[in-house]
Amino acid sequence: MGGFSGLIYSSLPVLIFVPVNSLRGLTTAIWAALGVATAILIWRLVRRDPIQPAISGFMGVGVCAFIAYRMGEAKGFFLFGIYASLVYAGAFLLSLVLRWPLAGVIWGFLNGHGTDWRSDRRAMRLYDIATAVWALVFGARYLVQNHLYDSDATGLLATARIAMGWPLTAIAFLVTIWAVRRAGHLPTARS
Repeated sequence: MGGFSGLIYSSLPVLIFVPVNSLRGLTTAIWAALGVATAILIWRLVRRDPIQPAISGFMGVGVCAFIAYRMGEAKGFFLFGIYASLVYAGAFLLSLVLRWPLAGVIWGFLNGHGTDWRSDRRAMRLYDIATAVWALVFGARYLVQNHLYDSDATGLLATARIAMGWPLTAIAFLVTIWAVRRAGHLPTARS
């Protein structure tokens, strides 16, 4: 998921955008955020690190910058992330209702376990728990950040986006790892 460097790289455009917007205006803030995303991409190229996360990050910053530009307001920079959280929360909740908990589906796909785990009640219950935690994380992000968006609290919105980003993702990831281990679904050995 990017580790510590991913935490830094994903936070930098937001950390630059808000103060530059306050000091120099929206247009300069947009260019500054895009500049930081470009610098991260170049840095990863120079270091010969995988560039897919940097390309995705650049595209994400680009979409956020475009929305802010079209709206003419700095808070628009956060709109995409707010509604992405709502969509993710809905997807995780729907998967629980349909009895296909996404934590299990994703883990089974990534590690070659398929969907055999669905016949194991204990594994289903564990993946339900992990999926519910992900739904709570995304739901909390949406509720808090949407409230701050509606309140025009752009500085607090930036703080909430960072504070509710990696820390909550880490908690949900740890719960998922706990569920995977308890279910006995560690990655399959590749020969």
